[in-house]
Amino acid sequence: MNNEKRTAIYSRLRELDPNPGTELRYGSPFELLVAVILSAQATDVGVNKATDKLYPVANTPQKILGLGVEGLKPYIKTIGLFNNKAENIIKTCRILIDEHGGEVPTTREALERLPGVGRKTANVILNTAFGEPTIAVDTHIFRVANRTGIAKGKTPLEVEKRLVRLTPDEFKKDAHHWLILHGRYICKARKPLCGECPIIEWCEYRYKELP
Repeated sequence: MNNEKRTAIYSRLRELDPNPGTELRYGSPFELLVAVILSAQATDVGVNKATDKLYPVANTPQKILGLGVEGLKPYIKTIGLFNNKAENIIKTCRILIDEHGGEVPTTREALERLPGVGRKTANVILNTAFGEPTIAVDTHIFRVANRTGIAKGKTPLEVEKRLVRLTPDEFKKDAHHWLILHGRYICKARKPLCGECPIIEWCEYRYKELP
């Protein structure tokens, strides 16, 4: 895929959604951090249901640490892997208090040292909470990037590096949200909705169904 096509794709996505954002509900970088940790192998809808109950009670590292692992679990028990996630969140709260003054760090290195935070989660925080032009590659973005031809790669890291290198600067900040939403609602895994796709004319998917 050439740069002209990429620019056309991103321009169309921007035209349809000028101010994209995460579907996770949050009111601070810390609330986003907890929500993203919870979202691994879970839906945003499921995470929002849990945090809607949790955050009115505890929405700071100090307050969640006060709940403890066993006190946190009832709020997130509907989410997959909640036992491990509860332990990671409590450990993360302790590190935030001890090493970062209770604030979410703004560097990738510090974020990736938090339990339950990998490269993808760090990228989401850097992009969504702090406005950095990072692109977190989840299953949706990995699929869309490869299927459309925007940035092909065999691993999420390979796709991420190509997206960062090949996405025009004016689109980098919002590319993550556009691509994830496109993959979630249009370019679905089992059967992409090609008939509803706003970027089909530039898509290089071999098996796309033209309207």
